[in-house]
Amino acid sequence: MIVYPAIDIRGGKAVRLVEGDYDRETVFDADPVDAALRWAGNGAEWIHIVDLDGARDGKRLNASVIQRVRDAVDCKLQLGGGIRTMQDVDEVAGLGIDRIVIGSAAVTTPSLVTEAVQKLGTGVAVGLDARDGMLATQGWREQTDVRAVDAARRFAAEGVEHFIFTDIRRDGKLQGPNLEALQEMIESVPANVIASGGISSIEDIAAVNRLGAAGVIIGAALYHNRISLTDALSIAHQESGQ
Repeated sequence: MIVYPAIDIRGGKAVRLVEGDYDRETVFDADPVDAALRWAGNGAEWIHIVDLDGARDGKRLNASVIQRVRDAVDCKLQLGGGIRTMQDVDEVAGLGIDRIVIGSAAVTTPSLVTEAVQKLGTGVAVGLDARDGMLATQGWREQTDVRAVDAARRFAAEGVEHFIFTDIRRDGKLQGPNLEALQEMIESVPANVIASGGISSIEDIAAVNRLGAAGVIIGAALYHNRISLTDALSIAHQESGQ
């Protein structure tokens, strides 16, 4: 299982939100490059980046910061937030991003996912951000009546091989992941499911791995020093027998 330390960028800074609430923000690194270097130095193979300004407003204002992160580290980068058109996909790919995450647009413009997968294949993931099982969009401010599992099945049938499943009510709260919802998602699609939201302990990482998740994104627990990245990587490799 791959461990993805998270860097959420807003206004050029590395921050954390609680339940995606932009009014409940804590700044952890004035320069996200510092966070990236820290995670890379601790052995990260991948880093998960979210452009929060892009996710909320559809305007990718942090491209220069993301480019500096790309230039600073050798590990692979997964990026989401504000990717709404093929022009956005092409521009993000041009930054040297290894995997592009399409979130809100997967709901509003599902044809974008189809076109992006045809062009980039496994370099595309779909972000499924769910509140009580239903997808939310526009930086989690807009609630839909689309079941996350139904959307996953549809996109898997179109060739999507990577999904990032976030339980919004757990995100940033350090209360543990929603294992029941995660298990349903993993069992519903013949694809790699990356768990996100609520990871608070090494035990959570082990539990997610036992369910068969392909990866786990860790944010608040790392920034609040509840988990060390080296310990997280060790348990993920040990549990998966690597």
